[in-house]
Amino acid sequence: MRLTHIQQLGQKVKQNIEKVIIGKSEIIDLLLTSIIAGGHVLLEDVPGTGKTMLAKCVARSFGADFKRIQFTPDLLPSDLTGIHYYNQKLGEFIFRAGPIFTNILLADEINRATPRTQSSLLECMEEKQVTIDGETHMLTTPFFVIATQNPIETQGTFPLPEAQLDRFLIKIQMGYPSTQEGMAILKRFIHHNPFEELSSVCSDEELIAAQNSFHDVFVHEVIQTYMLELIKKTRNHESISLGVSPRGSLALLRTSQVYAALQGRDFVTPDDVKKLVLPVFGHRILLRGRGRTDAATSILTEILQSVPVPTEKWNI
Repeated sequence: MRLTHIQQLGQKVKQNIEKVIIGKSEIIDLLLTSIIAGGHVLLEDVPGTGKTMLAKCVARSFGADFKRIQFTPDLLPSDLTGIHYYNQKLGEFIFRAGPIFTNILLADEINRATPRTQSSLLECMEEKQVTIDGETHMLTTPFFVIATQNPIETQGTFPLPEAQLDRFLIKIQMGYPSTQEGMAILKRFIHHNPFEELSSVCSDEELIAAQNSFHDVFVHEVIQTYMLELIKKTRNHESISLGVSPRGSLALLRTSQVYAALQGRDFVTPDDVKKLVLPVFGHRILLRGRGRTDAATSILTEILQSVPVPTEKWNI
């Protein structure tokens, strides 16, 4: 697949999603960036902002196998991964695959499950495999998780640990629609639900081809140095107790390549990097005495302003 095909794929999927979702163009771009980069997405915002609907629209647009799990405190790891059960007729144990064996997994309200259940996602999100009763099962390709969580409720919830958060390539906040967008939503849904008419516009093969080709996007050494300077600032900032890890640096590299391809370019610019710092780094840093708060956004913005942006010309 040529890099221009990534842009074409992104455009047709985005146009399809926007038949249902209104006013979330940048969020859809970030979501597609994460999916093509082979990463997982954490959608966070208050109830009713369209997190679950957006995830369902993505799944239907790609035509991939899709499963949704409502996370609750009584959910067990085996409810996700599957179990071996004894078949009396055959006289042997048979493996019954859980909902994690799919292409797109929607983990709804992931922070309502216990840490034991949350940890069952660690292996599958990082290594695309699941080990059950000592036996390793490979997951299907493509595979990615779209998780949602509500940041305002704390009773009956279990905050995701750092190791789990780091598995998500990006974190996105939906936000409320404007008055104009709210009116458009009412008009669109007043007679019927447009999601019911949504169809697939991208095959698994097209998505896999895009995931295999975005690495060809050129990233100049100057841009790589710029990325590392930003990361260094997160590790040395007086307000940050936990900076961005090497996994975070690779996440910024991969997402920058995909984002550039979606814009129709075969090279990464400093603006691509600046666009992705907040969604890629925001959930990966810990603030001193405050943990993970909205203050992370202002601190990362400060870091972006303090690190000189590459301006010299180079041959590509």
